[in-house]
Amino acid sequence: MIDKISELAGYIDHTCLVPTATAGDIESLCREAIEFTFAAVCVNPVYVKHVCQLLQRTGIAVCTVVGFPLGANLTEAKAFETEIALNDGAAEIDMVMNIGAFKGRNFRLVEKEISVIRRLMEKRILKIIIEACYLDEAEKSKACEIISNAGADFIKTSTGIGPSGATTDDVKFLKDAAAGRLKIKAAGGIKTRAAAEALIKAGADRLGTSASVAIMRG
Repeated sequence: MIDKISELAGYIDHTCLVPTATAGDIESLCREAIEFTFAAVCVNPVYVKHVCQLLQRTGIAVCTVVGFPLGANLTEAKAFETEIALNDGAAEIDMVMNIGAFKGRNFRLVEKEISVIRRLMEKRILKIIIEACYLDEAEKSKACEIISNAGADFIKTSTGIGPSGATTDDVKFLKDAAAGRLKIKAAGGIKTRAAAEALIKAGADRLGTSASVAIMRG
């Protein structure tokens, strides 16, 4: 159980990645983030610059996505996306790994791609989305190894677009497999305070959700 509402807010990436999001929706998202002091606001790349302006001097991080939601982009395209996002002011990147390459056991490509993005990020926070619903336990363990070796900061469960999202079982498994080398971000389908607290208890260090306000209000 999280004792303080402010403590719970510190776990949350307040997220709006729907294709219909307007500038007005993003402005509302930022007002909510300021009200509750969430850890970060996560938006599509087109809104990064605007969000940086809205959140300046608030201490709330600006996060965006790369290779979203499929991960099937060329490494060069992901690198270009990352460079633009960083130039626009993003402090955190959530990148979808090349899931097809990973499932095809082309682990060298996957690790090299993450390493490329890591070098661009320097000391900023890099989270790698594995879309855990497509992976068995051996693959999840391998993903932890590759992502850790490549120097990322977090392994993230889901895009929220796949057939299922974050589960406590996945978070527990990834926490054990990462063995302290990576932090865990749970995302996808987190709608209630009970679900959020269960994921934190299971080992999540960060939660990605669009239902942040409902979660905070219980």
